[in-house]
Amino acid sequence: MKETAFEELFSTHASDVHRYVSRRHIGNDVDDLVAEVFTLAWQKWDEIPDGFELQWLYRTAWFVLANAHRKHSETPIDTSQIEGFTADIADVVIEQTEMRRVWLEIPERDREVLRLVAWEGLTPPEVAAVLGISTGGASSAISRARKNLSACFATSTD
Repeated sequence: MKETAFEELFSTHASDVHRYVSRRHIGNDVDDLVAEVFTLAWQKWDEIPDGFELQWLYRTAWFVLANAHRKHSETPIDTSQIEGFTADIADVVIEQTEMRRVWLEIPERDREVLRLVAWEGLTPPEVAAVLGISTGGASSAISRARKNLSACFATSTD
């Protein structure tokens, strides 16, 4: 029973989790990080809340990425040296000079909230589940992140 349910979880959400990880991590170990997320899902099967499986996977992926980035923070990767590397279109947009400057001016938490809404297409209750906060807190975080991004754009055009 667990095996069948896990296979369904994997087939339903593996591409979403892979996309989530690849948008936040540059390197040739994205598949390994995704595998780690699903390994943790298998190990913590009973902790995954019904109806919030994808959000649980995103939250777990966030922690896996944080650990990976701490381990490898001293070794930047030059993507121009990776054969066959293709940037996600979202990354190409972020690389634009003005957008990048504005994007980096807002706090990391705001950037993650905006990624969850814009890139992953999550609703406030789903964002709440990923971040481990209330739905009201998520709605406030989304509003604040949008306001901060708008304010940074406004100051960049003055």
